[in-house]
Amino acid sequence: MTDTTIRPVLEAIDVSKHFSVANGIGDAAVVRAVEGVSLRLLPGRIVAVVGESGSGKTTLARLLARFYEPTTGEIRLAGAPVGRTRRARSEKTYRKAVQLIFQDPFGSLNPLHRVRHNLERAIALHHGRMSRQARDERVASLLERVSLVPASDYLDKFPHELSGGQRQRVVIARALAVEPRVLLGDEPISMLDVSIRLEMLNLLDSLRREEGLAILYITHDIASARYLCDDIVVMYAGQMVEAGPKDEVISNPQHPYTKLLVESSPDPHRDVAVDREAIFGDADELGEPPSLIDPPTGCRFHPRCPFAMERCRTTEPPRAVLAEGRWADCWLHEVGRAEELHEAPMTELITRRLSEETR
Repeated sequence: MTDTTIRPVLEAIDVSKHFSVANGIGDAAVVRAVEGVSLRLLPGRIVAVVGESGSGKTTLARLLARFYEPTTGEIRLAGAPVGRTRRARSEKTYRKAVQLIFQDPFGSLNPLHRVRHNLERAIALHHGRMSRQARDERVASLLERVSLVPASDYLDKFPHELSGGQRQRVVIARALAVEPRVLLGDEPISMLDVSIRLEMLNLLDSLRREEGLAILYITHDIASARYLCDDIVVMYAGQMVEAGPKDEVISNPQHPYTKLLVESSPDPHRDVAVDREAIFGDADELGEPPSLIDPPTGCRFHPRCPFAMERCRTTEPPRAVLAEGRWADCWLHEVGRAEELHEAPMTELITRRLSEETR
């Protein structure tokens, strides 16, 4: 359970992000990528944001990193609002405090420069002049901090000479070079070999314990979120639909979409996992997430939800505040039907709904 007495390092308050785009015939349209998101990142804790592709996870990370300005809402660093007017000094302070780790480590490093240069540049930008000896010692300590030892074996290599895992460690070392307070990891292990993903998760865990960093871990893999994180936030179609301590969310989901995510993930203790194609077949309106240009009215999950009621189709669900610091945005709690979430697997529930609709 999150301690509400601890002051968040980074906070998003009712943040939304809309993008203006042109459709195929040149007409203007608005993509509602993120809507009404509130999130608190605390020192020494890891929050996972999980959801399928297109749910708004990466947009949220880029908002927190200030690559995008929010359309509405507010971002706060150490309790202070981050203004829309970008001044060089305040911008540099924010970049120093909040570092984003991208999904693709190769694209994150300048391929024309050696590891030494990539790290020294970050140090020079945020720590000013140092003697050659002090800079060399700092670079070596950073590589050792991310388990690239001996550091001398890596300093003069180009990014293409490193493995994917080694490149991602260099990216993390570069982020640590500025002594940040927050790390935002946008699918940081998804492009790495399965054999080294656990090493990277353990590295992130050690950083939060030993450095006291607040970490946002974005992933579509709810199993890795359970291994690494303290709390889980579930996003669907640009909105947060459920949040709470990881074990509670995974073992006892309180939103139909969370239940679908959990049952879709591999679990050796479960007999079967949800197979989207086997369930939905050609029913694309049920099997695919909605367009964020023209999202469904009411609850955005209702076109795919086996529990959908008429009010789900017309009115956004209220937030149900539950025990242990949990909440879920679902009408089932309002009408006293939440226990139905656990009466049968989603496979059976969705198949039953499809059968009823085709009669």
